[in-house]
Amino acid sequence: MLAVVASCNRSDGPVGDLSLENYSAQDIFARGEYELERKRPDDAVKYFSEIERLYPYSELAKRALVMQAFSYHRDKDYPNSRATAQRYLDFYPAEEDAPWAQYLMALSYYDQIDDVGRDQGLTFQALQALRKVIEQYPDSDYARSATLKFDLAFNHLAAKEMEIGRFYLKKGHYTAAINRFRVVVEDFQTTSQTPEALHRLVESYLSLGLDEQAQTAAAILGHNFRSSEYYEESYALLTGRGLKPEAKGSGWLARVYRQVVQGKWL
Repeated sequence: MLAVVASCNRSDGPVGDLSLENYSAQDIFARGEYELERKRPDDAVKYFSEIERLYPYSELAKRALVMQAFSYHRDKDYPNSRATAQRYLDFYPAEEDAPWAQYLMALSYYDQIDDVGRDQGLTFQALQALRKVIEQYPDSDYARSATLKFDLAFNHLAAKEMEIGRFYLKKGHYTAAINRFRVVVEDFQTTSQTPEALHRLVESYLSLGLDEQAQTAAAILGHNFRSSEYYEESYALLTGRGLKPEAKGSGWLARVYRQVVQGKWL
């Protein structure tokens, strides 16, 4: 390994300029790891790919393939990372590094998630890929991390809905705002965005003069998030109009109240 490192240190040219045919798979693999330690993942990719070329039937070629995916990810070359990880899964679906390959595929989407103001297509793809890790490899070291990232990505989508809803609310487009907050309450109710969504529903419905819906939203908020600042604000809005939080009417919020508060799903 020292010999191949020393020879490579004499030149920073591409791998093709080196006589790697004279070195073992272990030596070349070590050089790839060395390049990763030097924070040169693009060079690491070249060495790991050479193992696959020179020693395609060796056990180390399998490991080198997933290390290529990892190196591409370190280099923020997400499409190639994903493609290489998929190639590993296609060739070695039952090998011990399969969970890692699937996790790298999920990360190739997750690490590209932008702020909540951008298009969320990558977030949906990240959720799908993370779910595969959780469901297909529940006992792996990557399942717990995938679960945490899944929750964060899920919350990210809810935050997107909230951002749009707040925009509509500020502009006085109350019906459009309600539609966004409803998505959070119905589809993302396990996220941290739910208390604010319920409070914004109280604001929106009161602005439209729909007192019963506002009271029902506040009742759900009070039952599940009584200590929240949003409940205090909703309570103040209602009592300021001589109203109080309580379930009323038969709309979609009344159905949510029956489900989450009373446990009645039919």
